[in-house]
Amino acid sequence: MGSPAAWVAALLVGLAVAAALTPPATLRGLGPPGSVEVGRAPDRRHGLDVLVALGCGLGVWAFLGGTIGLGAGVVGAVLALRALRRVEAPSVGRRRARLARDLPTAVDLLAACLDAGEAPPTALRTVGRALLGPAEQELVALAHRLDLGVDPGVVWGELAAHAELGPLGRALGRAHESGASVSDVVHELAVDLRERARAGVEERARALEVKVAAPLGLCLLPAFVVLGIVPMVVGLVATLAPS
Repeated sequence: MGSPAAWVAALLVGLAVAAALTPPATLRGLGPPGSVEVGRAPDRRHGLDVLVALGCGLGVWAFLGGTIGLGAGVVGAVLALRALRRVEAPSVGRRRARLARDLPTAVDLLAACLDAGEAPPTALRTVGRALLGPAEQELVALAHRLDLGVDPGVVWGELAAHAELGPLGRALGRAHESGASVSDVVHELAVDLRERARAGVEERARALEVKVAAPLGLCLLPAFVVLGIVPMVVGLVATLAPS
């Protein structure tokens, strides 16, 4: 392999890595309110996966050269694309975590808005604008669809399939089908979510106690041996030793 090919390979791999590390466009500002489809985040890198895979393939071809390099580059590009498609972008994971964290607060605020007499679309929009971030995008999108006249049963059914906001969709769907008070159903869900959150905190605390016990025991073991076992052994030896 000649020096120019090495420089080309290094350049292509560097471009691929830079593209892979480029953060995706922020969700805010991608379109008008309600343009984000419920339950789906926008494309995580807007086609950069293909660019990264292509850069990897070209880098392999430039590194090896010839027919073998061309074949290896094609295989490398395909494998890189498949691997990238299976990896979740960090921004998507953060978005899901924030939605799950905001759900109990969103349900509490929604219940308060419904008690104040607001219609579900208005209440969803008010809660979304209070929370901002992913919750705002999802809830404002729901309110927008309801304003357009989409059947609430269809909207709640789609929301029930949402990975993080599913409990809210199922609760609203049950209220819509049974004719029960939406406010009462949302209040029950708020209580249930608070209990789940409390149970989750207690479970994590118990798990932390177990994880801390082993290192703490290892730290105390030498002191126990020096202060407890060694003096006892020395005393026992001194007692049994012939005078």
